[in-house]
Amino acid sequence: MTTTRAANISVIKAEIAAQLGFDPKNPPVHIDDKLAADALGVKATTLAVWRSTGRYNLPYLKVGRLVKYRLSDLAEFLARRTANHTGEVRA
Repeated sequence: MTTTRAANISVIKAEIAAQLGFDPKNPPVHIDDKLAADALGVKATTLAVWRSTGRYNLPYLKVGRLVKYRLSDLAEFLARRTANHTGEVRA
């Protein structure tokens, strides 16, 4: 991972923490599926579908019935899905 990419992921991680009401300088390591859904702007049921179908490569942790997401994994997911433009570039 390049330094620029790592810095970008750190910025996204801090933005997610702030959005969820956590201290960006001391965010939690793991959050539950409801908070992860809020961070991504989707419903918790959407994350459940993604987990069961494998639609997106978004790592998660299972502890019994509990589903947890690492803030760093959410930040990396958003960094991978960030687009600069859509469509073709015209000269």
